[in-house]
Amino acid sequence: MTFAFPRRGRTLAAGQRSELTVIDLQGNKEVLLTVNAAIEAPNWSPDGKWLVFNAGGCIYRMPTDASAGPEQIDAGRLIDLNNDHVISPDGSTIYVSSDDGHIYAVPFSGGAPRRVSNEHSTPFHYYLHGISPDGRTLSYVAVEKKGPERRVNVFTIPSAGGPDLQLTHMSVPNDGPEYSPDGRWIYFNSELAASQPGHAQIFRMHSGDGSGLEQLTFDACVNWFPHVSPDGQHVVFLSYPAGTIGHPADKEVKLRLMTPDGDDQRELVSFFGGQGTINVNSWAPDSARLAYVAYPLST
Repeated sequence: MTFAFPRRGRTLAAGQRSELTVIDLQGNKEVLLTVNAAIEAPNWSPDGKWLVFNAGGCIYRMPTDASAGPEQIDAGRLIDLNNDHVISPDGSTIYVSSDDGHIYAVPFSGGAPRRVSNEHSTPFHYYLHGISPDGRTLSYVAVEKKGPERRVNVFTIPSAGGPDLQLTHMSVPNDGPEYSPDGRWIYFNSELAASQPGHAQIFRMHSGDGSGLEQLTFDACVNWFPHVSPDGQHVVFLSYPAGTIGHPADKEVKLRLMTPDGDDQRELVSFFGGQGTINVNSWAPDSARLAYVAYPLST
């Protein structure tokens, strides 16, 4: 399918492509869209009709049955959106992160953005990752800089706007905070147990106050972006090879599954991907499928 995206932000290598893919729990795959541009981070709409992704600083949607190509969602003046975005449980709103460091609410049908996040007296950059089951609270990581110190911790904020609530108080980086379907837990990746900087594992904690911290993965892989299925039965996460630093693009990666308490871990699929593949929750409402983006190179 030929489609022209804005030439902003991430670019692919010569001959590289983006493959928007749907996979079921048995590993059966279907590529819905192939383009020679960087598309990232699919969300599945709550009604099951749309996949939403970002490309070129803008946000797009396309039917999950691939009956039509991507269409841009009007986000007003926002043209520097990144791969951190979520859809409200009622499907009416997309919450997006912008490269200006703020979170905005945009109507799913398109329209003027409303800023959700706050101004801070010191550098404070919001990266959105989750929304509570009732739609009232957003979970995000903040990159803060106070003098020479840089901290990356988990926070929440009301989706209508309001005070920031800090849930982790760590000197090591954290990322990808996302609510469980019952609202009790926030799942996230952290370097809390890392033997060297850049090696993350999967954790969860109580969503209200950050208590009850539990580590769920303990292997040599570098594990990122846990996403809980809508029925609460599965967690998918992105695994990089041992020795990877952070969550870069263009690596041989795996999507792995486990139960919500970390048991029964297994590989679902392996491919060339990484940054942009599954930064946000992309489970289908039926919990039987999920979407991701692979970035194969020409052979």
